[in-house]
Parts: sequence; structure tokens; C-alpha cells
Amino acid sequence: MSWTNPVPAVGVVCLRGDTVLLIRRGTPPRQGEWSLPGGRIEPGERAMDAALRELREETGVEAEITGLVDVVDGLFPEAGRHHVLIDYAARWLSGEPVAGGDALEARFVALDEVEALVGWDETRRVIRLAAGRGGRAGNITASS
Repeated sequence: MSWTNPVPAVGVVCLRGDTVLLIRRGTPPRQGEWSLPGGRIEPGERAMDAALRELREETGVEAEITGLVDVVDGLFPEAGRHHVLIDYAARWLSGEPVAGGDALEARFVALDEVEALVGWDETRRVIRLAAGRGGRAGNITASS
């Protein structure tokens, strides 16, 4: 198998009350699945700026970053892709979700629906971590 170079990317756990903002992915990896808004960090762009940009592009929502949740290795052998995902917690400020960019759908989902809706266990884990901290900053934890 041939792997790509690791790609730096961001994800945003945007919380509004007892809901989290999710998008349905329009591109690989995990195309068609529900996930966090996010994407690649552009050259010269700060990770937090990339997180807020991707959130706006994919959902039209404005938020405030409240902390780092975790850094996750997204290893997708079927595509030979390795993404280093920097996941931030954020507090919703304004806007109702409208799918944009490479998102097929965007909506706030009740936290108790995440387990059934989100397919990737790492995404579910990161959402639980952020929600458990009330969306506040936390220490980096080791990924399994």
C-alpha cells in the first residue's frame, strides 16, 4: 500500500446547548457519513483560523473556539490517506446551518443521537470529550 504524506486538518465540535453541529461529508474519506465540520489547513494558515473558516464554509455558522479537544490520526488505508486531525471545541454564536463547501447536509443534532448517527468511533469519542467538558478547553489526550 502507498500512503500519502500526512495532511494537517481541523475539525470543530460546535456545541449549542445539548446539540452538536454535524455535516454529512460530500467527499472522501468517509464520504456520505455524518462528521464534524472541518477540513485541510491552508499553507500559512493558523489551525484555529482554519477551523473557523471551514466551519463557516461548510455550515454558515459563526462560533468561538473554546479549546483544543484532541489530536487524532485519521488513517484511511482504503484510500492510502493519513490525516492529522486537530479537533477544537467551539461555542455557537450565530447562524443556522446551511450546507456549503463539500458538505452535503449540515444540522444541529441532539447529543444523545450522536452514537447512532456518526459512524467513526473517533468522531463520537471527540464529541463526548468536548460535551463532557462543557465545550471548555482541555488537555490533549492520547488517541487509541
